[in-house]
Amino acid sequence: MSRVSLEGKVAVVTGAARGVGELLARKLSARGARVALVGLEPDALKEVSARLHGDSDHWYADVTDQEAMSRVAREVKERFGGVDVVVANAGVAAGGPFADSDPESWRRVIEVNLIGSAVTARAFLPLLVESRGYLLQIASLAAITPAPMMSAYCASKSGVEAYAHSLRAEIGYRGVRVGVGYLSWTDTDMVRGADQDDVMRELRQRLPWPANKTYPLGPAVDRLVDGIERRASHVYGQGWLRGMQGVRGFLPALIGSVGQREMRRFADRLSGVRTGLVGAGGNADEQHRATVRD
Repeated sequence: MSRVSLEGKVAVVTGAARGVGELLARKLSARGARVALVGLEPDALKEVSARLHGDSDHWYADVTDQEAMSRVAREVKERFGGVDVVVANAGVAAGGPFADSDPESWRRVIEVNLIGSAVTARAFLPLLVESRGYLLQIASLAAITPAPMMSAYCASKSGVEAYAHSLRAEIGYRGVRVGVGYLSWTDTDMVRGADQDDVMRELRQRLPWPANKTYPLGPAVDRLVDGIERRASHVYGQGWLRGMQGVRGFLPALIGSVGQREMRRFADRLSGVRTGLVGAGGNADEQHRATVRD
């Protein structure tokens, strides 16, 4: 597949204060892209922007807020003249048994990961149509296979995968390409935050290889950048994820059977599992919502 040079292109990255978003912004900038950073941590975004190689700027916005994201799109166009690439990366996670989950946190995972991705696309699609650009929607292994104790995250990532596939069919004739990026457990604040809970960490360690590993961030983001340059429909942060597509139809039944066994093993410890959003990004989201309520 032919590649598109990122030199001089304008790339928007949501959830850019840390983790995948931060490193992706750095690598896109190193390839000559001008980068617009979007997120809920203005100080962190400012620091990321200051470290980038070329022209960049940052915007404080909640990706679930259509008015705010539409404003960001207008201001990004005014600042850079247009948009060529949008990476819908912003996401949060919560773990634990669904029956005992915090309803607000469960709902927020869906809102940020699924609704926030759609809001992002709605705000920037007119600019992508103008540039015949590329939208990369970050999904997950959780879109391919269900997992107990991760109902909100799996639902949200399955949703964004289906939404992005639908969008690709709708707007491809207008020159806009849509890709889905898949990541397994990657070394980010989100994954480290989830691992702070003993039960969640032990359950993950009991997954079959290679899904039981935490993978380094750098190579995964390199694959995402490669996918952006190729305007690829599917991008796999870890190569083995491509093979999961061929067996995904069998996974719900398998997980349903094996998962019951694992839940029985951990049943007497489930009441102590943390139910809120995990990691530094989750904390930032909760602080943002508290500020809005006040």
